[in-house]
Amino acid sequence: MKSMTGFGRAKLEKNNRIYSIEIKSVNHKYNDITIKLPRSLSYLEDQIKKEISCYITRGKIDVFVSFENYSEKGKQVIINQELVKEYMKQFQQIAKENNSNMDFPVTEITKLPEVLTIKETQEDEAIIEQELLTCLQEAIHHFIQMREQEGNKIKEDLFQRINKVEEQIEKISVYSTGLVEEYVVKLEQRIKELLKTDVVDQARLAMEVVLYADKCSVEEEITRLRSHILQFRNMLEESRPIGKKMDFLLQEMNREINTIGSKAGSLEITNLVVNGKTELEDIREQVQNIE
Repeated sequence: MKSMTGFGRAKLEKNNRIYSIEIKSVNHKYNDITIKLPRSLSYLEDQIKKEISCYITRGKIDVFVSFENYSEKGKQVIINQELVKEYMKQFQQIAKENNSNMDFPVTEITKLPEVLTIKETQEDEAIIEQELLTCLQEAIHHFIQMREQEGNKIKEDLFQRINKVEEQIEKISVYSTGLVEEYVVKLEQRIKELLKTDVVDQARLAMEVVLYADKCSVEEEITRLRSHILQFRNMLEESRPIGKKMDFLLQEMNREINTIGSKAGSLEITNLVVNGKTELEDIREQVQNIE
């Protein structure tokens, strides 16, 4: 089990090239990956996204990439000569209009916008891609490691909470079993009080008991809840993403326990239903953190 929150970082220095990658995530219904990287590495954005998607299925994921290249290998210096000529032409025109001599070093012209460009060759781009993906793999490894650690803590908490829910369900089962017998005694006593007689029509009494038993029976709901609890425990042991599936199962469990609450014929069962719903709500909040 993995949490949807996590953080991973990695740094790689090789041949005067320095890579630094940070990955962090928070809860999200879907898989949303945002990548911020230097303009010189923009061609690698899709590759980075595909690599991360192989390991992560849910979460709002932010990836920060920094890159410093002090290597001379594979670099190509490009001077925009046409733009330099246009700059020179404008400077000469200004000098002429102001009756002054133009004394403007060429080195200063290279500092002007878009005159000088340093570009990596294709050979160097392939090397950079390989090195960056190596750094990315390490960052992903640390990121997943933290997610798994958080997931294990959530797993322990969910086991404890689902056990509490099961305790409430078993107590409800015990109380519901004695409801019919209790109703028979109360109904027979009430009839005797109203009719002022010790003679009770057993056939009529039996009919009333059958109607009451059918109305207040919660055995079907308890059986389904036991099945859902078993499924929930099995999901906790799975290694694949289970957040969405578990959220759906909790909806079904809430539906069953609400039905029990509407059929409840005693204060004890009502209190147990409230306790069970409280635990299920806490479980639902925790499940929102699961991938």
